[in-house]
Amino acid sequence: MRLALEYAGARYVDVLRTPAGDFRSERKWPPFAPPYLVAGKRVIAQTANILLYLGPRLRLAPRSEAGRLWAHQLQLTIADWLTEVHDTHHPIGSGLYYEQQKPEARRRAADFLAHRLPKFLSYFEGVLTASGGPYLLGRRLTYPDLSLFQMVAGLRYAFPRSMARIERRYPQLVALAARVEFHSKLARYLRSGRRIPFNLQGIFRAYPGLDRRRNKPKKT
Repeated sequence: MRLALEYAGARYVDVLRTPAGDFRSERKWPPFAPPYLVAGKRVIAQTANILLYLGPRLRLAPRSEAGRLWAHQLQLTIADWLTEVHDTHHPIGSGLYYEQQKPEARRRAADFLAHRLPKFLSYFEGVLTASGGPYLLGRRLTYPDLSLFQMVAGLRYAFPRSMARIERRYPQLVALAARVEFHSKLARYLRSGRRIPFNLQGIFRAYPGLDRRRNKPKKT
């Protein structure tokens, strides 16, 4: 969401980074949890839903309905992928600390790296190939491209060894990530203090015990 706002040069206030902290809405349709967007009288939650709203307004979505639905579909697929990343370090429950579910996390991460990660990477590599590139929807950058960059960056942080080994198989995906990272509209933000660095409180977490070659699931 921040990447879309920064790319478009939109003026916004990041409430979670102000002294006031989290904003709790008293409105008719309150959000369950962050992230959410307050835009005038609207309070919009869920990243994919927020980007569905922002995309046309920030000129980061196609004009046609079919194109907007395709962009939204890609974003929802990224959301599914993100959930699987989260579950590598919290496979039992979010209410437990990582240290309370280490064996399960190692097993879940091993399966993710061996099977699910290649499946998602292959899918988006295929979408890029079919689009004619250099972006997911063709020649113009749209918000799913920004989200895909965030996924690649987060995976490199959480699983540096595995990504270094596997990402070379997906040259178009790697090229897209580099294209977004060094885009003139984003490069300054990505290197600024306003960019929240990856950390052990976010969805992407760098636990060395989960990024091992020998974490290969046993065949049954």
